[in-house]
Amino acid sequence: MQLLPAIDIRNGRVVRLSQGEASRQTVYGHDPVAVAERFVREGAQWVHVVDLDRAFGDGENVSTVRRIVAAVGGDLRIEVGGGLRSLDRLQEILRLGVARVVVGTSAATDPSFVQAALAAAGPERLAVGVDARAGLVAVRGWTETSTVRAEDLVRRVAAEGVQTVIYTDVSRDGMMEGPDVAGSVALQQAGLRVIASGGVSSLDDLRAVCDAGLAGAIVGRALYEGRFTLADALEASRCASSS
Repeated sequence: MQLLPAIDIRNGRVVRLSQGEASRQTVYGHDPVAVAERFVREGAQWVHVVDLDRAFGDGENVSTVRRIVAAVGGDLRIEVGGGLRSLDRLQEILRLGVARVVVGTSAATDPSFVQAALAAAGPERLAVGVDARAGLVAVRGWTETSTVRAEDLVRRVAAEGVQTVIYTDVSRDGMMEGPDVAGSVALQQAGLRVIASGGVSSLDDLRAVCDAGLAGAIVGRALYEGRFTLADALEASRCASSS
């Protein structure tokens, strides 16, 4: 399974939010490039980058993403999301040379957008972020909750040709209470790859994700707070079902 350490960027700094709330922010670093370089040294093969300012609609960190790509793009694969709600923005990030872009709000609110995004990126370079609050898709940086059910969105995008979904239970994100493995497995029944995000707090959480047959896991706060090392997380991701 893929293990993706997360770099969430806000005002140029590396942060983590609790349950996606901008007011509940912890700063873990002032140099996202240095964090990405550390992940490379520790063996990461992927990194998950989120531009929180774009997600919230109050700025952008494209220059920082560009510097991350320049520094480590030759050493690992970079996935970028956050506020990619138009083809222009999506193509801007694709042109940086990232491995995959993540769209969320527009996939939920504009059914035609997914087809356009697939045409621009191709199925290997596009993931749909499905962020759910009580089963309903949260949008616009999780500041709003739509009337779209997570499972309905996943079935729709799977039918349109999407191959990868990143599923986050918003209530667990940044809380280190364990990811929603059962919910992730249920979504995977639509026939696509599901990466679990939000709540990973232990190596056992990663083993559970891998043993469930999920495609990957995104890890943030637990790494930054030293709950385990990235090397140990990578080892835990080589579970019995993938050996």
